Amino acid sequence: MAQIEQFAVRSRPGHTSVDAVVARLRVLGSGWPPSDGVAVFNRVYLAVTEEIGRQIDLGVFPARQSAATLDVRFAERYLAAVDAVAAGRRPPACWRPLFQYRCHPGVRPLQYALAGINAHIGHDLALAVVDTCRTLGCEPAALEGDFDQVGDTLTAMEERIREDLMPGPDLLQIADPLTHLLGSWSLDRARDAAWSSARVLWGLRELPELAEEFRERLDAGVGLVGRCLLTPAR
Repeated sequence: MAQIEQFAVRSRPGHTSVDAVVARLRVLGSGWPPSDGVAVFNRVYLAVTEEIGRQIDLGVFPARQSAATLDVRFAERYLAAVDAVAAGRRPPACWRPLFQYRCHPGVRPLQYALAGINAHIGHDLALAVVDTCRTLGCEPAALEGDFDQVGDTLTAMEERIREDLMPGPDLLQIADPLTHLLGSWSLDRARDAAWSSARVLWGLRELPELAEEFRERLDAGVGLVGRCLLTPAR
């Protein structure tokens, strides 16, 4: 069975800083139609990454180096999924629904955005914490302040994302199940679960088979939630 080191994404050339990640996200966004579901998430993620970069520059995060490393390792997970699909490979299970339904006429932009956030927070963030601990030689507890600040930034932006992408009142009267569906997912619960998952993975680092089994189950579970979030609303 795969070792835990095998699912730790290493820093790739060009992904060595938050600015490099922002540049890559901009290039990706320019190559997709605006209505593409992955493009919808990419725009949201670009805005979040730009805001986190701004906060790092302003000294909002407890430690600049660890915050930047966590942000880059976090982004690499999404970028690796994009690269896998572009190369004809299967991305992690958590990302498959977004790529499979990216052009579905019955899926709304907000659903795409939340499905991407679900995959990235529910699965990628926990692994990014482990990646960062390995890179910096620290324990997860040392990253808790940075983790919380990333979560606070996402929470602050979530309301704006919902307002920007939520269909108008007339559409919601027709597609009432959409409001019920989107109201069933919580960013706060997802980030709490991500921190718990990161601690479990770190605790299992000397038991690679169990660590990989846990990661696979986490990946599958987050993917299932993603499929539910992308239920066609019409």
